[in-house]
Amino acid sequence: MLKVGFQGKNGTYSDLAVDNFFKGQQFTKVNYPNFKKIVYDIEHDIIDYALIPVENTTTGIISRTYDFFFDHELYAVGEICIKIKEELIALPNAKLEDIKEVYSHPEALSQCSTFFSNNSKIQSIAYQDTSASVEYILKCNDIHKAAIGSEVAAKYYNLPILLKDIQDNDHNMTRFLCITHHKQKVDGANKVSAMFILKHKAGSLFKLLEVFAKNDINLLKLESRPLPFHNFEYLFYIDFELLPNQPKLDEILKICTDYCQDYKLLGYYKASKM
Repeated sequence: MLKVGFQGKNGTYSDLAVDNFFKGQQFTKVNYPNFKKIVYDIEHDIIDYALIPVENTTTGIISRTYDFFFDHELYAVGEICIKIKEELIALPNAKLEDIKEVYSHPEALSQCSTFFSNNSKIQSIAYQDTSASVEYILKCNDIHKAAIGSEVAAKYYNLPILLKDIQDNDHNMTRFLCITHHKQKVDGANKVSAMFILKHKAGSLFKLLEVFAKNDINLLKLESRPLPFHNFEYLFYIDFELLPNQPKLDEILKICTDYCQDYKLLGYYKASKM
């Protein structure tokens, strides 16, 4: 049976991403305290797949997960986008005026900045993950403490939702990639993620992007990240569509190498339906 890993406890959005991505298949879920341990177990074939968050519509790229692709043999074989609805979860009988501290994952806290601006007496405190935050306030049994998490987490720990939908953006979504250690052929693949390190020449980025433009390829994402161990030098993550009537992937990447010191294919997979 497939083993699928995710960061956090039951009831996190990563947990929901696993359930939705592998719906209808036989699999077992494995909880991890951090992404580093997930990557280790993926590379050593202890688990088959993992779902990791890589981007949020409110806070942007989740760099700590994307950067694992740089020096680890990871491949994206699918993606799924999950609607994020942040709920303020508290102990029974607690009122908003009782709350002094709110715990959650840093990403969740940053997605609720308006709530904290409107409730300046409440302190936001970073915690391991959203579901672990709910578990923590339950153990503390203190009406002055609350957590931000999912409706599923509230039900899992049998705690009430004090306020619903406190996220800044009603269209708040997180994009998850399904990763594995081995390259796989994915039926219906139409989206590519790749990493490029450009040559230090004028116009290198322009010429790289021109390859896609001349082949009528739609770019979906362009993100720069610091190149490890090279001060103020950068690599680029690029996502693009690749349809049946366009050049083959290896032909495109071969042209791109003329303008790159190095490149890495991160995955060729089927785009998630929104």
